[in-house]
Amino acid sequence: MTRGMEGIERNEVSSELRARLEEAGARAAHQLRRTIRDWPAHRPAPIHTAGGRWYRPSDLWTDWTPGFYAGQMWILHKLTQDNFWREHAEEHTRKLAVRRFDRDVHDLGFIFLSSYRRWLDAIDLDHPLATHIIDTLVTAATVQSYRFNDNGQDGFIYSFNGPQSLFIDVMMNVRLLFWARDYGAPNAVWRRAIEHSRTTLKHLVRRDGRELGAEDGSVAHEAIFNTEPGRGEFRCLSTQQGYSPFTCWSRGLAWAIYGFAEAYRYSGEPDFLSTAERCSRFYLERTPENGVPFWDYGAPGIPSEPLDSSAAAVAGSGLWILASLTRDAELSRRARAMTLTIAQTLTSDEFSGAKKEGEEGVLLHSTYHRPRGWGVDESTMWGDYFFLELVERLLAEAS
Repeated sequence: MTRGMEGIERNEVSSELRARLEEAGARAAHQLRRTIRDWPAHRPAPIHTAGGRWYRPSDLWTDWTPGFYAGQMWILHKLTQDNFWREHAEEHTRKLAVRRFDRDVHDLGFIFLSSYRRWLDAIDLDHPLATHIIDTLVTAATVQSYRFNDNGQDGFIYSFNGPQSLFIDVMMNVRLLFWARDYGAPNAVWRRAIEHSRTTLKHLVRRDGRELGAEDGSVAHEAIFNTEPGRGEFRCLSTQQGYSPFTCWSRGLAWAIYGFAEAYRYSGEPDFLSTAERCSRFYLERTPENGVPFWDYGAPGIPSEPLDSSAAAVAGSGLWILASLTRDAELSRRARAMTLTIAQTLTSDEFSGAKKEGEEGVLLHSTYHRPRGWGVDESTMWGDYFFLELVERLLAEAS
């Protein structure tokens, strides 16, 4: 056993890992300073790198990532207390205010939890801006809830594809709806978050069975429902970014682990906890030993398929949250151990953009959309954000 791994075996943040996390934060700051210079607040935020350089397509599929850009600045301010990051975080956050009225996307949770929610966490509630920030967040949550399809017996917040489409990704966005209840959002916002979570676990999280791909805790990316008035029944599974409707897209699995753990933390609903546990066991049993999955667990060319380090970063935080919630002591131990393994891997030179000439991102080997060839083996805004969130969580544990 190499030096430093003993701490991982004990499920603690070792002194060696803490040093690696601190260095990772410094490397991220170096990379992000250059990105801010090239992509200032008056420009739309980049989405992923192309050939190592930050890139924003002219014809967007959906603009769901700008909050992650501001969020990285908020995290670096928290870690360093350097007002450079505070000033830029506020500037890049303020420009997102107009998105609180955006009814065309299902990603307002992503956009506002990583920006305005972090701004709120950085100030006291009696600060003159607190009321404005809370109002912005509650408005975004309420507008997100308007995308609720209650045509059938299973209600859900539908994806940007249309009212027939339920995405696993939205489990990360309903966190904003859960949060908003305690800050004055209408009760319907909370109820829709609960029902959406129930519908998602029913149709997108698989149980062991005879159906194709039915392995306990694996997830499908998309479910399609009948939109004929008075019908609304489930029709079939689909996928946008996975290999097929019957395999398990790795980032979707990570969204499920994190999203259902948070849904349980807010609601106390036992089914949400058991769902997070099932998804976590799938991740623990099917992911390579270094904690970084391939882009889809069913991709046919493994081990030559692209990795998705962003899925590992998301899963790391999700597993860390779950470890503090589950009553299964062995699962808690394994979840913490996997989180520390992921951190050990992602803080290595192999995954560091700062250690590779010409790379502008923070975290290498992320995959955005493999079927369309977007951002494959590149850096992504969410990968960088959730990596820094993981660094933040583990440094807090080590302090």
